[in-house]
Amino acid sequence: MANTLIALFLSSVLLFQVMSPSFVSALSNDYYAKTCPNFEHAITGVVKKAMANDNTVPAALLRMHFHDCFIRGCDGSVLLNSTAKNTAEKDGPPNISLHAFYVIDHAKKAVEDLCPGVVSCADILALAARDAVSLSGGPSWEVPKGRLDGRISLASDTRQLPGPVFNISQLQQSFSQRRLSLDDLVALSGGHTLGFAHCSSFQNRIHNFAANSDVDPSLSPSFAANLRSTCPIRNTVKNAGSTLDSTTTIFDNAYYQMILQGKSIFSSDQALLTNSRTSALVKKFATSQMEFFNAFAKSMVRMSSLTGGQEVRLDCRVVR
Repeated sequence: MANTLIALFLSSVLLFQVMSPSFVSALSNDYYAKTCPNFEHAITGVVKKAMANDNTVPAALLRMHFHDCFIRGCDGSVLLNSTAKNTAEKDGPPNISLHAFYVIDHAKKAVEDLCPGVVSCADILALAARDAVSLSGGPSWEVPKGRLDGRISLASDTRQLPGPVFNISQLQQSFSQRRLSLDDLVALSGGHTLGFAHCSSFQNRIHNFAANSDVDPSLSPSFAANLRSTCPIRNTVKNAGSTLDSTTTIFDNAYYQMILQGKSIFSSDQALLTNSRTSALVKKFATSQMEFFNAFAKSMVRMSSLTGGQEVRLDCRVVR
């Protein structure tokens, strides 16, 4: 009996290690100092050019990086294309709306021209996400480098991504599985200061919310009315939805202010007020943009240090 329990325990630990990302000490700020010293400037130039042509690029790159890191670690697996034998992460239901993959392709080409076969796609994505934030008026930070690209990308794994209807317990569990704290949860949720949400992701709050309330009572009545007007219960407009805060192309702390005003978009945003620790942080960040920027930068470094790849891909869409 004891041997059986030990065997079960060891097998469960092995499964956890396979499915969970890990922190790798090999990451360092000067990882490419000798092998590709100027590549970061090339990535920044590509992101800046893309932003000049499309103001949705920053939100797209930041979201892409989040969705990459939360599945098997930050290994660039979200960049891989589906094949005849496999449906990849980018084609999983939560990722269908991801876009701007071409920016990473262009950045990879620019870096390959400088130093072929040296810099991973995972590192390029992490740096592009940082640039997307800083070029939108947000903080900048030194990105530890040395990630490797993963060879596995499964659409079914996207079920592990935290959803817009999650409550605080579900959010906490999702983040803690990736060794991220409640503080990280609140800071990283601030990424919602950029971007856009389709009606389907917040329909639960504005139609048939509960037996005694059609609308989530935590929503501001006037704000809810606007959302209901934009997203009627039988919505037929394909890309209808709402920006995630009032300054959607500027990285600032307006997102937290909107939560306190009852103008958050997702249930998961509103959930941050249902826990004493997370609620206090929402109030702090709503009051001090500097506190938010400092916390966001630190949490991004922690999240992007989740790694799990095996190679340096030459084409970010195809395993080597």
